Amino acid sequence: MAGGVGSRFWPMSTVEKPKQFIDVLGVGRTLLQLTLDRFEDICSPQHVWIVTNKKYADIVHEQLPEVPVGNILLEPCRRNTAPCIAYVSWRIKSEDPKANIVVAPSDHIVTDVTEFRRVIKSCLKFTAETDAIVTLGMKPTRPETGYGYIQADLSISSARNKEIYRVDSFREKPDLVTAKTYIEQNNYFWNAGIFIWSVNTIVNAFRIYQPSISKIFEGLIDVYGTPQEQVEIDMRYPNCEKISVDYAIMEKAEEIFVCPADFGWSDLGTWGSLLMQTHRDLYGNSCIGPDISMFDSHNCIVHATQEKKVVIQGLDDYIVAEKDDTLLICKMSEEQRIKQFCGEE
Repeated sequence: MAGGVGSRFWPMSTVEKPKQFIDVLGVGRTLLQLTLDRFEDICSPQHVWIVTNKKYADIVHEQLPEVPVGNILLEPCRRNTAPCIAYVSWRIKSEDPKANIVVAPSDHIVTDVTEFRRVIKSCLKFTAETDAIVTLGMKPTRPETGYGYIQADLSISSARNKEIYRVDSFREKPDLVTAKTYIEQNNYFWNAGIFIWSVNTIVNAFRIYQPSISKIFEGLIDVYGTPQEQVEIDMRYPNCEKISVDYAIMEKAEEIFVCPADFGWSDLGTWGSLLMQTHRDLYGNSCIGPDISMFDSHNCIVHATQEKKVVIQGLDDYIVAEKDDTLLICKMSEEQRIKQFCGEE
């Protein structure tokens, strides 16, 4: 899923070029490219499908030339994750009725790719043998209020896979007090928005729980893979209800399972979250760029990758980020307010 328009890493990312298309980590690969890299040992690029907004078609093809152009599906408008997933599921089903699918956002990071691949392969084997819907639950490391949570029934695992458990409930993003109570228990996990299921399982789930969405994509069976497909999608996609797959399917279906996992995951929602996921010096500073010097500074993140020499002295808990003709310097705690002030949220 690569259609998000967020500018959370302003000024580096913008609505015109959201964070999935940016080299946030300073490693020479964008978040979208790193997402594809993670699946290298799981499936070939010919079996990778990208769903994005029409205005990002060129940049997706430019960054992922190994993915067939026909596998880049274009949304004419934003309708949240349920229609996005429904579209690609019916499209895949038209080519392979027995396909097994992993749905992954394109703007997250994973630091332990080996463990990620192991977990995904294990879950794919499980969904290939069952009618289960599996979501990944990240083992929490702090009382995070920015993520939704999954409450798991850890009393007994699945007979087919000892790492997979039934979901008791999905919980909305909590306040800090509630998040702390979740952390004190061992059966609450962050909802990473990564799903695994067979194509038949998810299509049937839409038929049962979202018949109006199902009707739209079921009605396009004869045009998938033809020149008429985009015309019909442009016409019918706006009629889809704007709803997340969590509300549309996950909170309604019965055969819902979670696989608790720990592979260094983050959805990189803020500069502060990037600081936590990158290498820091002895003073807690993270420097992303070729020529950055820090003095008497602590717990800062500095992103300056455009061949400029940057020297910083005397800052604590600050964000310093530059892109072209824009320089951001602000307190970590004021990031959201500054973006709103600049019209980026």
